[in-house]
Amino acid sequence: MISRMLKQSCFVLLVGIVLGDINSNAWSHPGHSHRKKPVTDTSPSPQSAQRAVTTDSHGSQGSFVMARDGIVQFRRDDDSLLTVPMDSLNEADRQFVETKLRQIRKAVAAPILLAQADRGGKGTAAKRNQAPLIATHFDTFVKLKAIQTRWDDRYFYVESNGIPTHQMMVGITSWQQQVPLPQKYVGDNAWQIPLHPVPAKTPASAKERFLRGAIAVAVNGIPIFNPLNNRGDDAYLFGELDEFGGHCGRADDYHYHIAPVHLQETVGNDQPIAYALDGYPIYGYQDENTTDFAPLDVLNGHKDSKGFYHYHATKTYPYLNGGFYGEVVERDGQVDPQPRAEPLRPALPPLRDAKITDLKQTRPGSHLLTYEIKGKSGTVAYTLNENGSATFEFTDPRGTKAIENYTPRRRGPADRGPGNGRRPPPRSDNPPPNRPRPVQPGERPKLRADPTNRPETSLPKLAINSSSVDANGMLLIDCTCDGKGQSPAVAWKDAPEATQAFAISLWHVAPDQEKSYWVIYNIPFNTTQLKQNAKPEGTLGLNDRRKASFDPMCSKGPGLKKYHLTVYALSQKIDLAPERATRANLLEAIKHITLAEGTLNFNYERNGE
Repeated sequence: MISRMLKQSCFVLLVGIVLGDINSNAWSHPGHSHRKKPVTDTSPSPQSAQRAVTTDSHGSQGSFVMARDGIVQFRRDDDSLLTVPMDSLNEADRQFVETKLRQIRKAVAAPILLAQADRGGKGTAAKRNQAPLIATHFDTFVKLKAIQTRWDDRYFYVESNGIPTHQMMVGITSWQQQVPLPQKYVGDNAWQIPLHPVPAKTPASAKERFLRGAIAVAVNGIPIFNPLNNRGDDAYLFGELDEFGGHCGRADDYHYHIAPVHLQETVGNDQPIAYALDGYPIYGYQDENTTDFAPLDVLNGHKDSKGFYHYHATKTYPYLNGGFYGEVVERDGQVDPQPRAEPLRPALPPLRDAKITDLKQTRPGSHLLTYEIKGKSGTVAYTLNENGSATFEFTDPRGTKAIENYTPRRRGPADRGPGNGRRPPPRSDNPPPNRPRPVQPGERPKLRADPTNRPETSLPKLAINSSSVDANGMLLIDCTCDGKGQSPAVAWKDAPEATQAFAISLWHVAPDQEKSYWVIYNIPFNTTQLKQNAKPEGTLGLNDRRKASFDPMCSKGPGLKKYHLTVYALSQKIDLAPERATRANLLEAIKHITLAEGTLNFNYERNGE
């Protein structure tokens, strides 16, 4: 059926069933003039090509994109893709599509919008068996045996050990004593990228969201986290990154925080250096001399002359994708699902004034990290053993040595925090000791302040109480984001006579980190309480939002949460600049001058959650 003449490669598909709107980024390559063009219909069109393709249902109009595995796609005016079965077309229309495919195959001598490559180097290119184009962008590192890739109908999977081939850690000036250890990003713990990204109705900014976990994966298999760390600070400007834009997390997992533009030296300037977890590619810095140069949007992306969206690296924030143009699922502050990193040893506090000067392999499985503090060197030597354990030898700048042995603990489904694995933790009607029984529908939780969760210490105990915590151990609503957001009252007694100052920290243990809501230090020695919403005597430190204030509880996840308010009695005031007074830096500054401490535990549950 011919309804009207269309321009070359543009036709009308009248279909009964729409399989879904998907973007063809995974099938084709952005059409910048300085990059390789996607395989498109540019051949002279015979008369049979100028045909309206129809079936017996309603219709849509757009430009021909591709045909593969019994389906046909075309791009509509709103930039979405329509996918229809080939067998829904009548005979004349199928011939039209087949003619178009023959023209394109003849022009480029390759299947339309498919890339084939020999993975093992021993066989023919056919062994790649119709790989999506995204596979070719990772193939350089597949051939280097740095990563492995696979795919199904929905996702492209990247497997790696999380260790790049380049130098790591050198140049870091704000170091939390992590070192790079291999991770098992394999099997069902591999990175996954949507093959058919879908533009989001409302693109999501990453400026105050997605502060946990990765937002992209580099083509060498290394994850890329938000340029802002989990406190909301620019990790690059705070000196937390090495010369390649990476560092290690609390699980000793290496990752980038800015675009890894150095990968262009390996893959080429016209190829993606990473893919965001919404499925759209990330390229290096823009070339302003290209004919289709266009300004970037707030997410660091734009559409090229062919209408394909992609991101670019920039030398200033947000450095790479500043959020997600495509649809993603957010859970507990990160994209879900994504792989989990498995820590081998406890996370250590920051090492003040340390600068990492070298990291080298001394023999297979053994490494030596060197750092400097005020001109004097310290080292961390570590060896991974065949059974998965590790031996660490720490030598500080004074020459003091300490040896620690770490053994991996077995992990099961219950160890997978929300959003970190493929499956949620299993529910149980018999929770382990010290964990509250699940609240039944209509039941008010009745839990008293429980001090058992504080770390054991041999220090004398302060007696702590708060008029802002009710008899059931629940924080009053006025001290939360559901109420007035007021700082809680806290009172203490039994401080040692030698006490010269107090410090206070309000904190919460999340699945993968400690969160800090309130830090106060250098409180006068004769103080015994702070009233609710009163301006405290002493110096306000920084909460995790980098604000010198109380950050009211505002849990995003459902269910009861437990928080801790600790008061420290100190033998002297501390010399800590307010702009550096995070909880971690406070604990480091007082670890040798704490005379006594006490912790009040309380609970809070969001209204309506």
